[in-house]
Amino acid sequence: MAAIIAENFKFLALFFKSKDVMIFNGLIALGTVGSQELFSVVAFHCPCSPGRNYMYGLAAIGVPALVLFLIGIMLNNHTWNLVAECRKRAMKNCSAPATFLLFGSIIGRAIVAPVTWSVISLLRGEAYVCARSEFLNPSMFPNFPAGYGPETMAKFSCKDTPIEVLAFKEEVIRRLKYESQFLGWILIAVVASTIFLVKCLQHCCSPLSYHQQAYWDQYRYSEKDLFSRTAGVHAKILAASNVKQFFGFVALDKEEKELVQEYAVDEAQPSPQWNEITGVYLYRENKGFPLYSRLHKWAKKVIGNGTDAGSREMALLAV
Repeated sequence: MAAIIAENFKFLALFFKSKDVMIFNGLIALGTVGSQELFSVVAFHCPCSPGRNYMYGLAAIGVPALVLFLIGIMLNNHTWNLVAECRKRAMKNCSAPATFLLFGSIIGRAIVAPVTWSVISLLRGEAYVCARSEFLNPSMFPNFPAGYGPETMAKFSCKDTPIEVLAFKEEVIRRLKYESQFLGWILIAVVASTIFLVKCLQHCCSPLSYHQQAYWDQYRYSEKDLFSRTAGVHAKILAASNVKQFFGFVALDKEEKELVQEYAVDEAQPSPQWNEITGVYLYRENKGFPLYSRLHKWAKKVIGNGTDAGSREMALLAV
């Protein structure tokens, strides 16, 4: 039984590791849904006034979506790799298709949260009802009392609807929520279709076989994990050495003492090495052998763009 449980956990770990981007995007979407629900309960209050309703409703949908988009851009490692590439190499090693793929990858990940926010806002309908209510034409509703204009229509999304037209409130809100939810479903369909087409294009245009692509994914994950853990240990040992040099001793726990004794760290890596492994990377081959990352290229002592005369640049972004 223990062996079966261990195998099942191992399988789940491998599955989640291979689907880390999808799971991360799913968690972002769930977090956005929760934030939207909290915002609707705590912070959303329609002003119920012509001119203000429209601006407030648009702001309630658009401003949080914009903020989430900018946060997604800032939290994406590709963004800062692009900045480093522009600063160090002026993008001279990147072809136009590669640059397009890079921007597509950055934007594609960044729009998960804002699209989710917009879809949930439209499906709930509150912001749309607030924004659109003042533009409704009273003549659209049979037997609607005469003499009422935008000032009255703007109050249908609030509790202080005039009692003379209160009987029409349910129908007005139902009509506006129908429009809002229709737009929400259209947005979902457009996003789903776009994702499907992009995935098809990615697999059709990829120069790698299915197994090599899977291997490259595993390599990138392993390199990132090992580099991060090793950098943490290296930084701690170097810091301990410098602190000891300053104070004459360093306060380490048992595990840290074992790390210092096991690994010898004399100095930090020079800046040129950091520059070599930092920036945008496209899959390339050197004399038929693949180079899976900038670190791999640096370790193989490959100079230039890493391609021989008989090979070509593979404009495939490591997303």
